[in-house]
Amino acid sequence: MKLFLTICRWFVGILFIFSGLVKANDPLGLSYKMQEFFEAWGVQGLHDYTLALSVLMNAFEIIAGVAVIIGWRMKLFSWLLLLLIIFFTFLTGYAWLAKNPDGSAKFASCGCFGDCLPLTPFQSFLKDLLLLVLIWIIFRSRAVIRSLFSKNSINAFFILTAIIFAFAFQWYTLKYLPVVDCLPFKKGNNIIELRKMPPDAVPDKFEYRFVYEKAGKQQEFAMNNLPDSTWKFVDRKQTLVAKGKNNEPKIKDFDLKTVDGADISSAILEQPGTYYLLFLKNPDGLNEKDAWVKQIASLAVKQKVIIVTSVPEATKEFFGGNVIISQLELVTCDVTAVKTAARAIPVLYKMNGPVVVNKWSAANFGSIQ
Repeated sequence: MKLFLTICRWFVGILFIFSGLVKANDPLGLSYKMQEFFEAWGVQGLHDYTLALSVLMNAFEIIAGVAVIIGWRMKLFSWLLLLLIIFFTFLTGYAWLAKNPDGSAKFASCGCFGDCLPLTPFQSFLKDLLLLVLIWIIFRSRAVIRSLFSKNSINAFFILTAIIFAFAFQWYTLKYLPVVDCLPFKKGNNIIELRKMPPDAVPDKFEYRFVYEKAGKQQEFAMNNLPDSTWKFVDRKQTLVAKGKNNEPKIKDFDLKTVDGADISSAILEQPGTYYLLFLKNPDGLNEKDAWVKQIASLAVKQKVIIVTSVPEATKEFFGGNVIISQLELVTCDVTAVKTAARAIPVLYKMNGPVVVNKWSAANFGSIQ
């Protein structure tokens, strides 16, 4: 029993550390996933706090994983882990069962392992059920678990190291972009190719039912059995019969448009040679006197720079006082696509045609040669 309990602790601890590290590599990604859940529940007031919640949750997973492995304060951490896994199991179960009106899944992923290891909601739910059982075993045996090290100073050293690392690593990734880029906009990727549907895509299969009315009575008809012209059309119902496979492009909604709404994605992405894309989701909280603004202005004197934003008017106003940047071409893009492309505010891409050559956060603009 003692050996089995030790295996449970190491398995749970390693899995929590791994899960925390993967998400800590991209805290904004989990923050956006939290916002997606809040929007599904009709909760809007917590959007400003999701990044802080993301950082704290990722740090807790890493710290709790270390605590379980070394057996530090198990009466406390077994309670915390049990409450957390109950919440996670509910969350992944909801993500698995939630459906759109047409019958399709509301969530493609629950974000449990970030974008580097995407799991379907059902896979995540099964993973959390397994963890729930193992953590329950640890919880029931919490009184007999002893620390791996007899000296409290050694246990405290490992916990303190985990705390410092968990927060320092996330500070770094938020400031300088993720260490491991698992998004479709990573260096070397061809944006045009990834905007296309995969060649092996299998589309979703839907069944359509049509509602017609005659003499005050409504009736549903199949597509191959529509009534004559004496019936009046009322509505069409769509039901998902079979889910397709690999039927979405890797990059979605990345449509670059003029302020007037004209789609110029091809004109921008197919242009030859080197150019730069400055992604700015929104300028809220930024200062036009920040160093990165001057660095972009210096770059724009020598190279072609295009500003990509989801809030054109606010962006124009922000750069209005800069003679050089205010004259740059500005295009709009869907906010979700900008969030995916830019895991910081702002982010600069060096492009060669449709291929991403390099990318930098504002903290690294000074290193651009």
